[in-house]
Amino acid sequence: MSTFIQKITQTHSGIASTVLRVPVGLVLMAHGSQKLFGMFGGYGLEGTGQWMASIGLNPGYLMALLSGSSEFFGGLALLLGLLIRPASAVVAFTMLVAIFSVHISNGLFMANNGYEYALTLLVVAVSLMISGAGSYSVDKILSKQ
Repeated sequence: MSTFIQKITQTHSGIASTVLRVPVGLVLMAHGSQKLFGMFGGYGLEGTGQWMASIGLNPGYLMALLSGSSEFFGGLALLLGLLIRPASAVVAFTMLVAIFSVHISNGLFMANNGYEYALTLLVVAVSLMISGAGSYSVDKILSKQ
């Protein structure tokens, strides 16, 4: 089992991954907090779940729980540099769902509720899946053990 952990936590990137993942992790946590806890002007699980059901993502409450958890806990993992590859895969999948279920018909730009924000997060997640967590991360410590 330790070789499996070493494989998914291995990173050869330097500080660049750290510089990328920390602010994106914080942004994802804040976005997930809106869905899960109603913080930062969000609607919480009930409100987000009702909206998701209204656009055809059923059951809405479960979809709100899954997407909010992906964003909050995936963001926390990015912030800490913990299990970056699996966390990034979950975040990337969540952003793909957001792009194709909510934003794609609105075009690129956020001013029209487009997909540029979700696309940016998707690209960051894919980049971190490739590069790993970087020098200053829990993954770096775990991969050495």
